[in-house]
Amino acid sequence: MVMSVLEARIPPANWDALRQAYETRARELPPQILESFLAQSTTDSALWRIMTVWRSREALEQVRQSAETPTGVLIFRDAGAEPSLTVFSIWANPQGAAAPGAR
Repeated sequence: MVMSVLEARIPPANWDALRQAYETRARELPPQILESFLAQSTTDSALWRIMTVWRSREALEQVRQSAETPTGVLIFRDAGAEPSLTVFSIWANPQGAAAPGAR
């Protein structure tokens, strides 16, 4: 499994637009995604993240290589921001499911 983290600074006036875009666009997740979260920093309220857990690195790359703009990027753009992307390998979780070799 891997986790993608999209991050952007959103002015307070655009917070509702961000939440609305997430609720609308993330309503139905593609089968490559296990979970997705919209999170706001507790120490820097302008900092928002969309954290998405993918079945595999290959599943993430399949979506990223398609001609369509990723949904998470569209969500941030709906709120007037261009996010940065970081990808993490997941090596373990308390539910016990970790991808062999953290693929």
